Amino acid sequence: MRARSNKKPSRKYDRKVLVAEESTKSWADTDSESSSSSSSSSDSEHEEVHCLMADQTSDDEVFDFSNVEFIREDLVSALNDMVKEYRKFSHSFKEIKAENIILKNSSMESSSDELEDIDSLKTELSKMMIENDLLRNESSVLKAEVERLTKEMSSWNQSARALHKLQES
Repeated sequence: MRARSNKKPSRKYDRKVLVAEESTKSWADTDSESSSSSSSSSDSEHEEVHCLMADQTSDDEVFDFSNVEFIREDLVSALNDMVKEYRKFSHSFKEIKAENIILKNSSMESSSDELEDIDSLKTELSKMMIENDLLRNESSVLKAEVERLTKEMSSWNQSARALHKLQES
């Protein structure tokens, strides 16, 4: 058995379950049939057992050993049930933590893929805007040439009509 001071459990003992008798503060011995400390109490003595799990120090469950309803086997059974439940929750926590890591990694990968896609789309957009400007300039040049040719054709038509009139007269 291990002696324990009146201090709250430290982080070092978070995964151990402590059953401490007020008078001796000793660790529970689940392997033997009897404990070195007395679990029966006389009328003048009043012993309590505190069950602490992890670092939950407030609202601790207190067992009154003067009450005959609680026997050692009940307490050991309850303690074992608590340990099993803790292991189950610990395993579930590890699974959820691993799943979160996977989700974060996939999220980061998809984010970087999206960023690459955005960068390539921005590059493509820049190229298209440059091409659009070039096409606008070419269109303006062609419009100006069409306008010039239209005026030239108009003047030729006018000259041809004038020449035709001269020939008729």
